[in-house]
Amino acid sequence: MTTLTENIAAYDALRDYLELEHFGKWVVFYDEELAGCYDEFEDAGYDAIKRFGRGPYLIRQVGARSVIRLPFVGQ
Repeated sequence: MTTLTENIAAYDALRDYLELEHFGKWVVFYDEELAGCYDEFEDAGYDAIKRFGRGPYLIRQVGARSVIRLPFVGQ
């Protein structure tokens, strides 16, 4: 089974192409391959769930900055 990290790497490998051809669209990566391109996030999510169940798959908007989540450090 492909991990989310592997799907992110597959996206990164195609980033230049995606930004030229699909900027602003939502893409789904599953099993390290581009599985679909959508105008709306909801459409990408619905199709990903319908086709691949719980995943793991990556849904990302082409050209959007990545969000980095840092662990919470309490006092």
